[in-house]
Parts: sequence; C-alpha cells; structure tokens
Amino acid sequence: MQSGAAPNRWLPLVLGLCGAVLITGFAAWFLAAEDEYVVGFLLLLAVVGAVAAARLGAIDTAASAFDHSEKTMYAVVIASVLVLAYIFREDHFTLLMITTVMVYTLAGLGLNIQFGYLGLINLSGASFIGVGAYTAAVLTMHSAVPPLLIVLIGGALSSLVGCLLILPVLRTRGHYAAVVTIAFAILFESFLKVNDILGGPQGLASGPMTLFGWSLNNPIEFGDWFYASFYMNYLLLALVLLALAFALTKRLERSWIGLSMDAVRLDETAAACYGVGIRRWKILGFTLGNFLIGAAGAVYGMMLGFIAPANFGFSDSLILVSIVLLGGIGNPWGLALASAIVVILPEKLQMIQEYRFLLFSSLVVLILLFRPDGLLPRGMRHYLPGRTGAP
Repeated sequence: MQSGAAPNRWLPLVLGLCGAVLITGFAAWFLAAEDEYVVGFLLLLAVVGAVAAARLGAIDTAASAFDHSEKTMYAVVIASVLVLAYIFREDHFTLLMITTVMVYTLAGLGLNIQFGYLGLINLSGASFIGVGAYTAAVLTMHSAVPPLLIVLIGGALSSLVGCLLILPVLRTRGHYAAVVTIAFAILFESFLKVNDILGGPQGLASGPMTLFGWSLNNPIEFGDWFYASFYMNYLLLALVLLALAFALTKRLERSWIGLSMDAVRLDETAAACYGVGIRRWKILGFTLGNFLIGAAGAVYGMMLGFIAPANFGFSDSLILVSIVLLGGIGNPWGLALASAIVVILPEKLQMIQEYRFLLFSSLVVLILLFRPDGLLPRGMRHYLPGRTGAP
C-alpha cells in the first residue's frame, strides 16, 4: 500500500518541475521575440497550451505539487526567475520589464490582502504607490537615510496616508467605499500637480538605491567575462522583497488572522455575531496592504530615477485592479501571471500600445463574464502544506 503511494506522492512534484522548465523556456522565447507575428504566434500557442493543460488536469497537478512540496516549488520559481535574469543580463529593457512585473506583483499582494482576504475595495492603489515613490525621491535627494530604510519608510507613510481613508471606508460598504477611494485617487493626483515643492506636473528626480556603498545604478562587471545591466541589481532587490512579501501573505492567509478576514469578507453580520472585530480587521488589512503597496512604490521610484504625477493617476489604479481581477482574487500566484500579461504584452505588441486601457478593460469584462474567479482561482486554504489529512 505504501510502496504504491510513494510514486503517486512524487508524481505531482516531477510534473511540477517539468512544467516549470517548460514555462521558463517559453518565457525566454517570448521575451526574446521581437517580430510581432512571432509574438502573435507565441500568444496563440500559450492560449492553446493553457486550454490543453486545463483539460488534461496539468494545472491541478501543478497546484498539487505546490501543496505537497511547497518549499521546493518556491525554490524552483525563484531559480526560474534567476535563469531568465541571467539569459537577458545585458538587455536593459527586458530586465526592466521583468523587474516591473515583480514590483506590480508586490503592489498587487497589498491589494490582494484588501480585496481577496478582506473584501475591502481600494481603487486608489496607484496613489499609494505614488506615496512610496515620492517618499523615496525626497529622502534620497535630501537626506542620508539608508535606502533599505527608505523602502520601509515609504511603506509606513503609505499606511499613514491610508489612515485618512480609514474612517470613511469603515462607515461605508460596497460601491460607496469604492467611490471614497476613487475620490482619494483623483485628489492625490491633483495635489501632486499643484505642489511645486514636489515638482508639480513636471515631476521629481529620485536618487539611486545604494547598498553598503554600492549604487544599484552601476552595472555588474567581473573582469571581461561577465557583464550585467544595472537593472539586474533592482531585479534581485525586487525578487528578495517579493519573496518576503509572498511568504508574509501566505502565512497571513493560513493564520487565524486570515480566517477572521475571510469571515469579514463573506458575511460581516454573521462574523460580528460570532465576536469577530469587523473594524479591527479592516484597519489591519487596509494598513498592511498599503504598506506593501508603498514599499513597492519606493523601489519603483528609485529604479525609474524620475517620477511624475502622470505615473500615479486613477487609470494606473485601474490597471492594478485589473491585475487582481485577471489573476484571480485571493490567489498570489495569479497576480504574477496577470502582472506579466499586463506589463509585457503591450510592450511586445506595440500596435496595441495606445489601446492598452481598452485591452485591459476588455480582459476584465471577459474574465468577469466567463471566468469570474480569474485565470488562477483561489483554492482551499491549507493550514499545514503537504498534509493531506490521511495517515
């Protein structure tokens, strides 16, 4: 009985590893493609492959691999990102796209806590990214605060600014709360445009990220045999922050805190009847989510080197919302997939660059109509990964 169960236990892991290799190879091929017809062919191939994988149960098998060998699969995902980074180590633009995907995923994790776990609508995500980015710009140019501390300060200030919305958000529900966050997004962009201290509509320069005296704006060189773009530095930094935020998010989901947040999301009245503190968890979720969004904004601002109010408008908040909806509300892995689609696809298909908002809106409508749970729906919560409940 046990000898027959062993292969079944290892089969999902083996198939998961094979899937990771195939996805990494396809991602490298797609990122290297420049001809729009080749990109279109690869997109068609990806759609056909995804449908076939869903029909054959490969997606469920991959999910099972993460359930049974979570740490191993996380290491495989990190290794895949590092492989892509090494392949495109000299390509500035490709490394910038990959890093931007990770920054958007980091910000999406904050919205995921608010949307997916708590059911709290926040349509001003880009505004909190802007708080982090402008914090980084001011502190890097006018202070000697260590950049890693600036990332934390950017997250903390985003949480503090979010406190301005706590009271109206707590007093409203549903679309009324959404209107409050929309108003805040519009007011924040207007504030940046009329504030000459922060550069006004022209924007503000941001200093580079430095670690232990090393500027991340310097390329990585080891003699004549290795060279990597300076974006590799920001990619590695974003990867570390994303891994930490991902671990925090998953721990939160599996904890009693995540259970309480789910209770608030599903039925506030029933949760209150059982003694769940509605206001307490809304404040915690909103504050923690804004912290992750602000930290992502601080890294984003230092990576770009120059920021402007146009980077943090309401339309950019809608892009973040489309990422959460497209990937699957409550599923962190779906955020990574959706961020890659939203960031990379318009860059590869320049013909749709001017129509990207139309594309994102259409994707959201299609997802809501035909797959309301997103591309990768949130599964059942697992408190003990790898435990199936059977002896």
